[in-house]
Amino acid sequence: MTNLRPACVAVWACGALLAGTAAAQRDDGVTTFADVIDVRVVNVEVVVTDEQGRRVHGLTAADFELLVDGRPVALDYFSEIREGRAVAAPAGDVPTVPALRPNAPVGTSFLVFIDDFFSIKRDRDRVLDRLEADLAKLGPADRVAIVAFDGHSIAKLTDWTNSSEKLTAALDEARGRDAYGLDRLREQMVGDTARGEQILLRREGAEAFRRGASNLTLLQARNPQARRGEPTLEDTSGDHDVRSTVLDGLSGDTARDGSLDLLNAAGLERQLMRSVLAATATIRGFADPPGRKAMLLLASGWPESAAAFVAGGLPSSADRPSLSPDDSLMSRDALYGPLMSAANLTGYTLYPVDVPGFGPEAPGDVSVAFDVRDEPEAALFSDTDPTRPIGATQAGDSTFLLQREALQHAALERLAGATGGLAMINDQRDTALAAAIADTRSYYWLGVQPQRREDGGVHDVEARLVDRSELSLRTREGYVDLSPEAEVLTAIDTALLFGDPPSTAPLRVRLGEPERAGRRLRVAAELAVPLDHVVFLKREGMWQAELEVWIAATDETGNRSETSFQTFRIAGDYPPEPGQTYYIDTGLELRRREHRFVIAVFDPHSGAILTSSGEIRPP
Repeated sequence: MTNLRPACVAVWACGALLAGTAAAQRDDGVTTFADVIDVRVVNVEVVVTDEQGRRVHGLTAADFELLVDGRPVALDYFSEIREGRAVAAPAGDVPTVPALRPNAPVGTSFLVFIDDFFSIKRDRDRVLDRLEADLAKLGPADRVAIVAFDGHSIAKLTDWTNSSEKLTAALDEARGRDAYGLDRLREQMVGDTARGEQILLRREGAEAFRRGASNLTLLQARNPQARRGEPTLEDTSGDHDVRSTVLDGLSGDTARDGSLDLLNAAGLERQLMRSVLAATATIRGFADPPGRKAMLLLASGWPESAAAFVAGGLPSSADRPSLSPDDSLMSRDALYGPLMSAANLTGYTLYPVDVPGFGPEAPGDVSVAFDVRDEPEAALFSDTDPTRPIGATQAGDSTFLLQREALQHAALERLAGATGGLAMINDQRDTALAAAIADTRSYYWLGVQPQRREDGGVHDVEARLVDRSELSLRTREGYVDLSPEAEVLTAIDTALLFGDPPSTAPLRVRLGEPERAGRRLRVAAELAVPLDHVVFLKREGMWQAELEVWIAATDETGNRSETSFQTFRIAGDYPPEPGQTYYIDTGLELRRREHRFVIAVFDPHSGAILTSSGEIRPP
């Protein structure tokens, strides 16, 4: 480009992506962000009800108080939406939400996320059947988009549409997809059986000590130390330390210190993160539809805590140690925080749907019931056969599973409560869409323009009613002030999942032929940056601009590379002319697999993001 020259030269390290290394650090294969969010206005939808649960109409802005981080803030916008239509504001009231005309229909955009990774096909299809039957309840201004996640990739079954034909076809496609919930169920059963066997083995060892048994045939059969000729119970009856060591050999350290529970909980946690981050990315990929925004989250097997789920939600005991966040497991907010933050940031209300519906009921005579507070390990064994770990439908087994179901319900209720929505629990799964439609028809729309710091900070939002203690309200809890770096990552991740987002400008990229470099591929790339999107400032007698180049890739199995970053400074004696282009030479280094890549160029001064995505196949 005439009169302009780079202050640094692109190097191969700019695109040095090793998908295999990234997979070892992060097993989810799903991105956290997926679109650029500009939060100039924070929308807070408030549902107000009386003591009978009926919607309250006719309130004004003066009836509300909005606090951000505990401090009252002035409302910049206020509108009442009544039965799907905007109500005219009284004279002198706070301005209405932009683009809302009095008595004009205000639709809702319903984003349906189907988690095939945890769902059982029978249960999922039942929910989809009921959802299809309720499509007729949609209003003329409503629209629906449907996506599905299989544990590795997100499939967009339909973009925003109000066409019943397109939605029906998308739901047919959804029912035809594989569901992997039975795999998750088998994994749970294997873990439960292992835990039960360890507890049983520990019981046998303790009983042998109490009897002073000298015949340890059964224990030796299970004791690797005895089989190796090391000290046994009989040989070490007077040595407490050695006896403890032998017991550890009998039951394994896992039964004593909870490491088996920790291992199982960590595996479940990684799986949960896949689905949670997929839902988060979906929200960001569909961040800007018109009207009210709601997400129907078809979830199955999402517990509030992976550790508590593995332990059955029962109190701790010597045989069944508890797990805490100190065990390197995530807290509830850390696990589900990205999804709640994304929903609140983009203005989505979450309506989680309990796909499995009713859980197991305790069968048999109530006289065989027990109090798990007194017998915590009884939930792991049948009452009729205390040597048999969980597996059949017995009273103890049912209590164990009901505890787990309660943890799943708690997670859905938490997601709904944090965003002002409702959790569709048990039989409410059959009316999920109808209930969400009814819930989004009447509300108050409060808008505030916060002072942005772009620091990624989380800000609490609290809405109150002034002198109306007889009324109740429901709303979201906060929003996130997204940083510029996070905005770039959202654009990159949207392109990886859904293609180049409409919020970005196009970037022309010319790739060279892939070349083998040992066990990897090298691909040269030339980026054509249109300078009309770039801001040049005069510094030290020269016109200068600074660009950031970001590159990421995923392979065919969903493994995500680390995002590469490099800064380029362009300098010249004169500013660029309209229509001029600047070229950057860089490249990608990948494992010899098929990859989808995204290259983004970001101008920190203008805020412009240019993206290009595509595929690379090995020769």
